[in-house]
Amino acid sequence: MEIKRLTLQTDKLQSMKEFYTNDLGFSLCGESPTSFQIQIGKSVLEFTNSNVVGKPYYHFALNIPSNQFQEAKTWLKGKQPLLLEDGEDEADFPFFPAHSCYFEDPAGNIVELIARYHVNPMSELPFSIDSILNISEIGLIVNDAPVVGEQLKKINLIKSDNAPITNATLSFMQDSNNGVFIILTGTGRRWLFSNKVSKVFPMKINMDNQYCLGIDVNYGFFMKMSTD
Repeated sequence: MEIKRLTLQTDKLQSMKEFYTNDLGFSLCGESPTSFQIQIGKSVLEFTNSNVVGKPYYHFALNIPSNQFQEAKTWLKGKQPLLLEDGEDEADFPFFPAHSCYFEDPAGNIVELIARYHVNPMSELPFSIDSILNISEIGLIVNDAPVVGEQLKKINLIKSDNAPITNATLSFMQDSNNGVFIILTGTGRRWLFSNKVSKVFPMKINMDNQYCLGIDVNYGFFMKMSTD
């Protein structure tokens, strides 16, 4: 599974465009009066203010080369303050295994750079914005995670550890061991490296298996064949 295109809502479209293109250096690959898109390796990330209500925020992660975590962390610290958890500015996930660091963008999204040691390729080039491989994770927040989990199974998205899906836990859904996940969970769970909790906001995930899924403007889960 690859996330080809991820569409998220924002109430700060112009400041988000300036942040991602000017401050971080991503390439703009499309825009309209209500949206802009940036290229993130194999993926496209789109922000839109169409039909936006309130101040939506999300958690998503970006894959980086497996041998460049410390280099990427130093690069990021030169551009943005790193978020802290218990006084630490990085996370060690021995069960993946992986290391991550986090930052917050102008809309309050919790963004993660993650080096997965047994999955992500290595790179011998100096780390830059062009080193980022793809969108690695997106949090899919729903009101009934077990029900949505059964729907995801129909397109072969299975919880990576095969444990039961609950509203209170993070379920890492994938169809192959390539370091790309949809993180299924319910509302009210605190995101690591943040004081924000998971909430339902409209979003759309276009995947490389021809399916599109996400949360519609009425805050309901949908899954359909993609027309993009």
